[in-house]
Amino acid sequence: MNRSPEELAQTERLEQSYANLQSAVMLSIERQVCGCDYGGNSWTTRDEAQRIGAMLGLRPGMRLLDVGAGSGWPGLYLAEQSECDLALIDLPLSGLKIAVERANRDQISGECWVACADAAKMPFNDASFDALSHSDLLCCLKQKRAVLESCKRVTRKGGRMVFTVISLAANLSREERRHTLEVAPEFVESETDYLTLLAQTGWTVLDSQDLTSAHAASCRRLVNAEKEHEDDVVAIIGASEYANRQARWASKIPALDDGLLRRELFVATPA
Repeated sequence: MNRSPEELAQTERLEQSYANLQSAVMLSIERQVCGCDYGGNSWTTRDEAQRIGAMLGLRPGMRLLDVGAGSGWPGLYLAEQSECDLALIDLPLSGLKIAVERANRDQISGECWVACADAAKMPFNDASFDALSHSDLLCCLKQKRAVLESCKRVTRKGGRMVFTVISLAANLSREERRHTLEVAPEFVESETDYLTLLAQTGWTVLDSQDLTSAHAASCRRLVNAEKEHEDDVVAIIGASEYANRQARWASKIPALDDGLLRRELFVATPA
């Protein structure tokens, strides 16, 4: 599937970011914020990962697909906890290489496959997986509908998909929308709300949960952790990027507190 220049640029930025995220100080910050140390770029906390595993009903012999897997969080953790088989798919190759190294280091007991491919056109047969997860992926992609259709195609009947996503609140004023887009993920805008989009792409929603307040708390932990390690973070990403990050968090947290920006979790099964 053709990808826009903006999407290609985003992938390039992610490719370059994974080495930084593997530095000792960044892993320390990740532990403070999310309770894990995979060098990931989603907001999924350890508590959320445990709940996702339970919602998916993972167990040995099941096949889990982690879409937009990055460096392996939370897919590798879910596989380690449940002993299920796991496939990881993403486009930034640098993240997937880190995930493979982590899988070998943690000695994941089930089978583990890795594919560098577009989530909107996945290289798997129909009904290949019992369970799917993706963490804050759709808000970072333009092709949301195509990704959900692709996910449905590779999920067996009766299987489940659990995912988190950041979205704009409904009925924002023009000024609220403009301000919120400045602090939201790059491709947060969606053609419709996710309940509608899931129904239109062949999914039945079993549950949805509002994670906005927990996400705001994670953002606050990140602000404080980066301030605590300011000198080390600046040495890695530079003073300008550090200042930009702090400014973004300072604007994003009020948007979450005011309900302009949301983070939600959905549990769905093929209709």
